[in-house]
Amino acid sequence: MSVARVTEISATSPESFDEAVKAGIERANKTLRNVEGCWIKDMNVQVENGAVKGYRVNMAVTFVLDD
Repeated sequence: MSVARVTEISATSPESFDEAVKAGIERANKTLRNVEGCWIKDMNVQVENGAVKGYRVNMAVTFVLDD
């Protein structure tokens, strides 16, 4: 039997939502072990002077706790 925990993080990218998700997962893997997935809770676009400046995702990252 395994027990998992969920933590929420935000990540941004100037390129796309996909790149923001990748950046968030890569960062989560630096400090969390056994990352198994994430749920994208929210996606936002940052706008500056009428143009898209960046893409932000808020995600819930699930990781399995060590025994």
